Amino acid sequence: MQIIEESLDQMLKQVAIRTNKVANRAEVEKSVRDIIANVAQNGDQAVKDYEKKFDRVELDDLAVSQSEIDDAYDKTDQDVIDALELAKRNITSFHKMEIEDSFVDAKQKGVIRGEKIAPLAAVGVYVPGGTAAYPSSILMNVIPAKIAGVKRVVMVTPPQTNGLNKAVLAAAKIAGVDEIYTVGGAQAIASLAYGTETIPRVDKITGPGNAYVATAKKQVFGQVDIDMIAGPSEIGVIAGSQAVASQVAADLLSQAEHDKLARPILVTDDKQLAINVNAEMNRQVKLLPRQEIAQAAMDNEGFIAVVKNIDDAFTLMNAVAPEHLEVQLPDAISYLNQIQNAGSVFLGFSASEPVGDYVAGPNHILPTGGTARFFSPLGVQDFVKRTQFVSYTRPALKKQADAITTLARVEGLEAHARAIESRFK
Repeated sequence: MQIIEESLDQMLKQVAIRTNKVANRAEVEKSVRDIIANVAQNGDQAVKDYEKKFDRVELDDLAVSQSEIDDAYDKTDQDVIDALELAKRNITSFHKMEIEDSFVDAKQKGVIRGEKIAPLAAVGVYVPGGTAAYPSSILMNVIPAKIAGVKRVVMVTPPQTNGLNKAVLAAAKIAGVDEIYTVGGAQAIASLAYGTETIPRVDKITGPGNAYVATAKKQVFGQVDIDMIAGPSEIGVIAGSQAVASQVAADLLSQAEHDKLARPILVTDDKQLAINVNAEMNRQVKLLPRQEIAQAAMDNEGFIAVVKNIDDAFTLMNAVAPEHLEVQLPDAISYLNQIQNAGSVFLGFSASEPVGDYVAGPNHILPTGGTARFFSPLGVQDFVKRTQFVSYTRPALKKQADAITTLARVEGLEAHARAIESRFK
């Protein structure tokens, strides 16, 4: 990867340029818009036509039967089932701590205020089915929804010529998915947003996907809610002289192998570590089954920045706002308050990023592309809605009536003021 040695200001400018880089998506936007309109109008038939065109699979039935799910579970290796169950326990125990309570406030005489928290009725989960299978993402999407109390969780995933991945179906059963449909791409998002004869509409769509899926989620937002618009994977590592180059390189490659546009970044105050990590990445990438993808990510988006000190490293990484951030420094937890922008943080030499991908418990559905500045990881709070309420007695309203009518008339809303005054005529 490119090793950068410049002033902090120059590096920050480069990060801003990379973050603001916008691909030409006009063609994708138009294609997705057409797909959504077709599915909204023609339902199942449009979906089946697109699956034949894009995935080269002719479908008679979009739904996956319970017997197919059970059969896949039974045929999944026991060590995979055990790993998924371990992950489920840890994800569940973590996300249960995110549960929020409704509240009622009655401190003012005659006034009751409060907020009721209730689960969404139905949620759709998109599970990619392209270059890799992601049973872990099913757990990450579905378990927080179930903890929140969502009654109907629908999973959509592209059909495969040789049948759906057994571990994916097993994960769906373990997580508690209620319905599964074999549909992918923008047509899957449109199906969830508008509904078809077979697929009833949902209230929110979560889960990552390719550019067409991300664009479709963006376009249906408002018709339904979405979690975020996820892009290619990212990993940032802040490391000093005590880090082990081979381990840093392995961690960077763990995300580089996801996508040719994935972004692996190392920021260090030790030039020799930078040189050693670069050499290790060049050595290790040749040993990976997904070498071509990882190498492209290194060449396209990766870089190593050598800064003057660790404080500058955090300043630079906060500007990057990476999806995953490793802090490979002694007493790493002491640096937590220096981290302003990151999706998920891994503290210490043993907290390798894949720990979070699979079994630690915090969610791995995370903001990308610098959006960790304002987006948060997926959690229980994403699957609930808040309804606020008030109740006033007549004497309590009378005490505040003048303030209400004054503000209403300042805003030119006479009917608002008269609605209050009508209570006292």
